[in-house]
Amino acid sequence: MPGTTIAVEPNTDPLPASFWRERLAPYGKADVRRGMLDLATSVVPYLILTAAMYILFPISIWLALPLAIPAAGFLLRTFIVFHDCSHGSFFPNRTANKLTGICCALLVYTPFHSWRHEHAVHHATAGDLDERGMGDVDTLTVAEYQARSPLRKLEYRLLRNPFVMLVIGPLWALLLEPRLVPAWARKRFWRVIIATDVAIVACLTGLYLIAGWQAVLLIQLPPAMIAGAVGIWLFYVQHQFEGVYWQRHDSWSYADSALRGSSHLKLPKILQFFTGNIGLHHVHHMSPRIPNYNLQRAHDENPVFHDVPTLTLWDGIRALRLKLYDETSGTLVGFAAARRTSPHAARSASASG
Repeated sequence: MPGTTIAVEPNTDPLPASFWRERLAPYGKADVRRGMLDLATSVVPYLILTAAMYILFPISIWLALPLAIPAAGFLLRTFIVFHDCSHGSFFPNRTANKLTGICCALLVYTPFHSWRHEHAVHHATAGDLDERGMGDVDTLTVAEYQARSPLRKLEYRLLRNPFVMLVIGPLWALLLEPRLVPAWARKRFWRVIIATDVAIVACLTGLYLIAGWQAVLLIQLPPAMIAGAVGIWLFYVQHQFEGVYWQRHDSWSYADSALRGSSHLKLPKILQFFTGNIGLHHVHHMSPRIPNYNLQRAHDENPVFHDVPTLTLWDGIRALRLKLYDETSGTLVGFAAARRTSPHAARSASASG
């Protein structure tokens, strides 16, 4: 029951996922009224602000553009609704989750079904060094980086550059990549990806016919870029921080990947609101069935969640300097650490690859 504490300390012998599902099940009960309140404080204000921008744009662009900042906050909150629907945790009804997720997909420019699949893989493999690659921020070990050619080192440096991640990244992650059919996608996925693309293009075309391309560009793009940059940063710091848990598959455990490999990002209350409590990422990874509106209660009422990696807003910004995982020290490090690594490690990584 909620309020019952879990008498298990982190870093002890790993417990099976079934244990956590049972103990945290009360918090995973979705509530229709809370879900509707979330929609009323995310999707609805985003649509109202967007409509207000279109009304103000013919009068003055300088009246419309300032609204992009709060619109970005509500768009980010809309993405959290979309995210919860992908876990089937937002509403009690499966069909309601699916339909709500598909509708939100048009607002966040992301196909629901394929993103749901990729995100499920992320949850199943987070912190597993042997299962990296889907739904993750690309991360190399020091040895893997050392074994790369100069050109491929440069490629990785660019991918991990904060400017590329936070300025160019939203264009790719939110507007361009979701339009493509990934190599892994089976027929049932590429159909819904294309259908989402067609629906988004139809919506934007309708707005273009009504308001013109300048209005569509300057009203739709700024909130998407701001929300996308914050979203990428959030996803980064959730699993990229000093002392983060990474293990090879044979030593990996579900509980440790949640308690030690997912951060508790403590944000000011207003930012916690706009980010939909996703900073309580350790709770979310322990039990993805807990909707965002129950995460804080689950954290507060269970001491096992209190001794986890905790980051402030400044810690999260500083974490952007971390680039590689050092298997020797068991921590994320910057590129300078790679230059101090012995050539033997690089040869070993090259031979194993």
